Amino acid sequence: HVQLVESGGGSVQPGGSLKLSCRTGGMAFSENCMSWFRRAPGKEREPVAGIYTDDGRTYYADSVKGRFTISLDNAKNTVYLQMNSLESDDTAIYYCGLGPRNRQACGKYTANYWGQGTQVTVSS
Repeated sequence: HVQLVESGGGSVQPGGSLKLSCRTGGMAFSENCMSWFRRAPGKEREPVAGIYTDDGRTYYADSVKGRFTISLDNAKNTVYLQMNSLESDDTAIYYCGLGPRNRQACGKYTANYWGQGTQVTVSS
């Protein structure tokens, strides 16, 4: 049974920063894709960023490039999303994703497993 445990999120003013974390089990984490997606109110879920755990290859959606950074702590089986220069359009529920085991697709389309989601609200 795969579990993804998210933490972080909250409310911040425009221009602020937040950091999300997502931890999973070792077997699931190994040689796999870890990603972040988000769903804004009234919109479809969209990709944010992805990272492949064995080589660190990353993907970022155009809307977050230069502002968000995805990273790993392999010893803790954890993926992070550092979000800087947050904008009101970043307001959404953020979901951690696991899989698929495909470097080219990692973080771009969907995931095999999902975390419970964490709310990020950017507002003045």
